[in-house]
Amino acid sequence: MNAKVDWVALGVCLLFDRRAERTLRGMWDRLEQLGVPTLRSHTHGLHHPHLSYVVLLDWDLDSVLAAVQRLDNHEPFEVTFDAVGAFRRGRVSLVPAVPADLVPRQQAVLQAVRDTGAVVHQHYETDRWLPHSSLAPRARLDQLPLIAAAVYDVLPLTARISRAALVDSGTGQVWPLANLP
Repeated sequence: MNAKVDWVALGVCLLFDRRAERTLRGMWDRLEQLGVPTLRSHTHGLHHPHLSYVVLLDWDLDSVLAAVQRLDNHEPFEVTFDAVGAFRRGRVSLVPAVPADLVPRQQAVLQAVRDTGAVVHQHYETDRWLPHSSLAPRARLDQLPLIAAAVYDVLPLTARISRAALVDSGTGQVWPLANLP
């Protein structure tokens, strides 16, 4: 099991197509130029644009990987980002419109990882999950207008999701999944 440190987590993540990833990284770069720290410079700087199904605080990697890869494989799909959301403690994210079946899929992933004994972050629990793609992990209130202006110059953004991975936020290590849960 891994240590319970707030910045060390394992995410079951949906990854975007190259065009959307390039666009999101461009947003990170633009915000960094404006003095807003983003995932580009956060911790190890190896973050990938993504949408997390679930984030784990304590886990056994082999068990989680096996459990998630046993889930049904779904067809690629699209999400459209057309809004900016600000969470408590300064996390600013893009908020997507998602397909109707995404919540049941997230619930299946949640149950699969929970069944391994993993500890799930409270914001990814049943009836708590808010799909998002993080931009700035610790933005200040006075930076919100800068972020909104920079992001709304780019939105709307449609992203195709055709792959998923486990991602360790403490190291940036990625374990691609053979399926799309």
